[in-house]
Amino acid sequence: MIRDPITSRIRNTRRLADVLQVLARHGFGSFLSETGLDKVIGRGLEMISGKEEHPEAKRLPLEVRLRLVLEELGPIYMKLGQVLATRPDLIPPEVAREFRKLQSDCPKVPYEEIRERLDEQFNEKVDEVFAFIDEEPIAAASIAQAHRARLVDGTEVIIKVLRPGIEELVVTDLEVLEDIAEFTERHFASIGFSPSNVVKEFSRQINRETDLFHEARATERLHEEFKDTPGIHFTPIYWEATTRRVLAMREVKGQLLSRLKPGDLDPAVARQVVKNGTTAVFRMCLEIGFFHADPHPGNIFALEDGSICFIDCGMVGHVEVKTREDLLELVSSVLSRDLDRVLRSVIALSDAESGMERDRAFRADAWEIVSRFHVGNLERLDIAELLESFFTLLRDHKITCPSDLVFLIKALTTIQGVGELLDPEFDFVTHLQPRMRNLMRRQYGPGAIRKRLMRSLMGYIEVVEKLPIELRSLTGALHSRNFSVGLDIKGLEELRHILEKSAKIISIALILAAMIIGTSIHSRSPDIWGTLFGVFGLMTLAIAALFCGWLVLGLFRKD
Repeated sequence: MIRDPITSRIRNTRRLADVLQVLARHGFGSFLSETGLDKVIGRGLEMISGKEEHPEAKRLPLEVRLRLVLEELGPIYMKLGQVLATRPDLIPPEVAREFRKLQSDCPKVPYEEIRERLDEQFNEKVDEVFAFIDEEPIAAASIAQAHRARLVDGTEVIIKVLRPGIEELVVTDLEVLEDIAEFTERHFASIGFSPSNVVKEFSRQINRETDLFHEARATERLHEEFKDTPGIHFTPIYWEATTRRVLAMREVKGQLLSRLKPGDLDPAVARQVVKNGTTAVFRMCLEIGFFHADPHPGNIFALEDGSICFIDCGMVGHVEVKTREDLLELVSSVLSRDLDRVLRSVIALSDAESGMERDRAFRADAWEIVSRFHVGNLERLDIAELLESFFTLLRDHKITCPSDLVFLIKALTTIQGVGELLDPEFDFVTHLQPRMRNLMRRQYGPGAIRKRLMRSLMGYIEVVEKLPIELRSLTGALHSRNFSVGLDIKGLEELRHILEKSAKIISIALILAAMIIGTSIHSRSPDIWGTLFGVFGLMTLAIAALFCGWLVLGLFRKD
């Protein structure tokens, strides 16, 4: 769809005015005035002062006021807060903790509007796909609304339908957020995080969640991975009733963990739920490398026999084989108290510079973690807590951690938190120890070593095979004189500057010598020729003095 840039700009200006008005009402008015952010829309605070400041605003903590702002601004901003609650690497930890309080429940969309969306998606042939759709929604979230339905073949399903108009709202709000982020970065260099990176990460996530094909494919992949695993389920997808804006899945007959109160589950069932949840997340993160990135209680159903079923797979993470190997290398090096190996693993997992392992403060903080987690054997190592500690280390030293690795750490710690709520006595380390030991055996056992040796050997063979071709190419370039070597010698630029400075000093010395000679010509010749030479000498002297002064000024200006 082609968008009119003028209409888009007008719409964005109005939305920006709404955002600034809400900020002012929650105690950020002075901030808007001092930074000039209120003048971004061209009319100042008179345009955003439609309502009085909330009386409690100034007395509330900053993070609480930010949460209230997001709640008042509507679904997209609430979703922003929910996404950022899982990303303490992008925002301050205390703000992330407060954003976890944001609720998913939103005002319900009338069924008439939902029906219009369905007619649009199924080309006015909804009745050929669904035999029945319950007009009363079972849930209404920021992006979509869920209804019970029945397919024409009698299958009971849940359909997730994107809110009408959500795409346009996403585009407008993202453009406004980009404008605010760019303005903030220009005026606050030491804010402690990058607002533009926050908006960029959120844009990726929200665009995935507004494409329900993405969630459908992720759900189906995880369903296939666990279809033969007892006790762990992902809902099957019904593709004949799924589009980019509508997702049809099997209804789960169970209890949502977020709605359970202490004592609702039998202790034996609760323990089985925790075992299944822990096994599922560990396997997804460290064995499969494709995982549900937000396994909080609102996304997990408990079934009567202790089985679990995950829903809402819109937020997923990917961990490639090399990253999983680096994670296990980190665990191994911590157990052996090898600090250099620990630092190499941390650098391989993050975006740290290669020389960071020599930084004294970084080494000291890393060693403190190694000392704290040196338990002597794998049986007592809490891998979730270990990874969380190293994530905190990276954040404290302003080192960026890849988003999927952050999601992995948060998935592990989230499911551990869920388990502690349902069964405080459950021993996660003991439960996961056999799987962790098996992973370590696969990476460091004889078979793994043989595989790495074969991989290295094949690499050497490939180099030897290509060597004659490379040598032929090199000799050809030498024969044709089409050969050049680029050198980047550290300190060369400084040497060039010193030589230039020395040349200028020599030039000044030569000019001064000429000035002295010119003066001597004037003083030693009293006849007419002497007078002419004297005048010529004085003129030369003046020109030389000006040139000398210009050189001296240039010399000091460079320095």
